[in-house]
Amino acid sequence: MMQDQYKLRTSSNIHETAVVHPGAVLGKNVDVGPYAVIGQNVRIGDNTVIKSHAIIDGWTDIGVNCEIYPCASIGSPPQDQKFRGEKSYIVIGDNTQIREFVTVNGATGEGQETRVGSDCLLLAYCHVAHNCVIGNHVVVSSAAMIAGHVVVGDRATIGGLTGIHQFVRIGRNAMVGGASKIVQDVPPFITAAGNPAQAAGLNTVGMTRAGIGETTRQLIKRAYKILYLSGLGLSCALEIMEQQIPECEEVADFIQFLRNTERGICRVACKARQ
Repeated sequence: MMQDQYKLRTSSNIHETAVVHPGAVLGKNVDVGPYAVIGQNVRIGDNTVIKSHAIIDGWTDIGVNCEIYPCASIGSPPQDQKFRGEKSYIVIGDNTQIREFVTVNGATGEGQETRVGSDCLLLAYCHVAHNCVIGNHVVVSSAAMIAGHVVVGDRATIGGLTGIHQFVRIGRNAMVGGASKIVQDVPPFITAAGNPAQAAGLNTVGMTRAGIGETTRQLIKRAYKILYLSGLGLSCALEIMEQQIPECEEVADFIQFLRNTERGICRVACKARQ
């Protein structure tokens, strides 16, 4: 095993000022920049670039073809008073970019994990707290703060300077506007913005870019109108959706998300979009 690790490390480009623990496992063609620090229990996939002064610690697994930019910190202990030093994990998917001064903390709870998916872009100064699950193709803009246990669905976009309360869920293909305060769940496919955030229509551009066709978008639009513009309570709105809207994967995801909400959802539609 030690010989295999030695072969992997000699196939990587490690700057002479970098500090890489002998126990760390680096894949092929990994580039480690000046003054970067990589801890004992870190695994880094092939062709990943770790730029200068980045710190990667904890039980962290980073995928292939990632870029970790200067002064990012991945795998430090959770900023959580419940944490007692238990072994937990950080998993970063493939093809993900983590920009300058981003922080991704480890999880609270033995065997738990903080996860960032593949093909994500985390812009400068954003924070991903303990036990978060970030899906694939997610964009988190600069200085967005994501509290513990937040779940962000695939292809969601979070605007800069946004704060997301712990345990909130952001649905797939949702768009959260900049400088927003998110204290309740944001359903899939919608846009939300404000302090506190309000629903503000559908994320039509995001759905189109994701390859969701016009027919399906019209069905999602019907579901949106029933939820936000009918004046019905959530349970009645769900009943009407199931009765009146033809089945498709996206509408089923929308309904399932609403049924599983625990914090409630962003419910007030901005008047300008009604």
